[in-house]
Amino acid sequence: MAYLNPGGGKAREGTQAAAQTDMAAVTTTATAGATPTKAEFDKVVTDLTAARATINGLLAKLRAAGLIAS
Repeated sequence: MAYLNPGGGKAREGTQAAAQTDMAAVTTTATAGATPTKAEFDKVVTDLTAARATINGLLAKLRAAGLIAS
């Protein structure tokens, strides 16, 4: 690792990306043995969409920082 001058090292480091918001709490609940209703299924789809958006946001920030390939 190259030596970083404590006074000038921070200026040469990469900048931080904007914060990624935490994923909202899961809205679905499991009912043992029951067939899911359409409303319950729709909640699962909503939760998966939120998870996908969070993960894609994190991946975009890692790519922008040069930590993973595009």
